[in-house]
Amino acid sequence: MNPRLHALFDRLGATGALLCAIHCALLPLLIALLPSLGLSAALAPTFEVGFVLFATLFGLAVLVWSYRRHRAMRALWLLIPGLAVLWFGILYAPLHHSVVPHAVAMTFGGTLVGLAHLANLRLNHGHVHDATCAHGH
Repeated sequence: MNPRLHALFDRLGATGALLCAIHCALLPLLIALLPSLGLSAALAPTFEVGFVLFATLFGLAVLVWSYRRHRAMRALWLLIPGLAVLWFGILYAPLHHSVVPHAVAMTFGGTLVGLAHLANLRLNHGHVHDATCAHGH
């Protein structure tokens, strides 16, 4: 894959995950406003599951591909717990139905996913081609 395209994917992943974290942090305020704005469907569970599923597939694809290149686990160590928190926040009903704890969990998970993409971007940007390089010169 073209390194510029890969960097773009990491930037998109980081931006998307951090925007998701901001969205989740503001969620309690939005919940109070949504009925008056006629946007209550925007928080449908299927939308949230779809977003987390996309973040999971996109994050794993980009970071696993990068791992094969730089062989550093730092980004994956942020991604995996972040995804676990996001899925737990959706699938564990008592947490999912508690507005503030759910928002905190989703914000934390989204932040970890965003930081994983930023760490991956840094690992790829700082990559030096030498004899230890997994993909050759």
